[in-house]
Amino acid sequence: MFKNIFKLIMAVFALMIMAAVVMVISGLMVIFNPPEAKIAKNSIMAMDLSGIIMDSREFIETLSKYRKDDHIKGILITINSPGGVVGPSQEIYEEIRRTSTEFKKPVYAYCGALAASGAYYSAVGADQIFTTAGCTMGSIGVIMELVNLEKLYSWAKVERYALTTGPYKDAGAEYKPLTSDQRVLFQTLLNQVLAQFKKAVATGRKMKMEELDKYADGRVFTGEDAVAKGFADKIGTWEDARRALGEAVGLGKDPEVFKPRKHKGIYAMLEDGGDASTEDSMFGAAFKQVFKPELRAKPLFLMPGAVGF
Repeated sequence: MFKNIFKLIMAVFALMIMAAVVMVISGLMVIFNPPEAKIAKNSIMAMDLSGIIMDSREFIETLSKYRKDDHIKGILITINSPGGVVGPSQEIYEEIRRTSTEFKKPVYAYCGALAASGAYYSAVGADQIFTTAGCTMGSIGVIMELVNLEKLYSWAKVERYALTTGPYKDAGAEYKPLTSDQRVLFQTLLNQVLAQFKKAVATGRKMKMEELDKYADGRVFTGEDAVAKGFADKIGTWEDARRALGEAVGLGKDPEVFKPRKHKGIYAMLEDGGDASTEDSMFGAAFKQVFKPELRAKPLFLMPGAVGF
């Protein structure tokens, strides 16, 4: 009898522990992934495009989700970026245009400090571009950065080589210089991507290619110069852009602004909190800071001077 009572107590105790664990996990999920606030009234949505553009998924998922909401009447995107990888920049541009053309939701871009290369590519998908007078803007061009460590390997008495199936398979490898044919290949690739960039700018800004060609050499403009040359629409502040968009969508000069939350899962938070003080971690961080491998050997819409070493 006592054994049965003991088993019952242990079973109840185990259930209580399981219930407590479930409650803790549920609480943590709410903390790290709080539910979105409901959009109760007609609003414009404010989004940010900042830093080096490496991945477009989060931006596009947010844009795609809320442009379907009947309460969102327009989107205001604040841009502060030197650009980034070609593909994600092009994806953002296309989805901004789709928001305006297919979903009939006007999109305004506000460029306060920096909107260069891939960030400017994204911006020209908007219906209007507002900029501060001193914003650094433009940098219409493509770059591919390579690093040649051949002499460093020789000094360290390290011999690196690769077996390949063709003369272009190891083009851009860090252990040897480019051949003349490889240079031609990469330059042709960059020219093709530049043509895509120019087409997007000409379409978005309704600019003749002959006029665009004068400036599509990688140069940057001030916001004031960009407006004068047709690369942006108006000098103003974020508040000016908000008011203008509010009037454009029929919400007046003081529209309600909806700001979607940025979610970060508990597992990502735990990963971020990992120990970065080990020797390997320090070496890896230093290597990435100097050589930036994620930006090497690929075409970039990027303003190099904005990426410090």
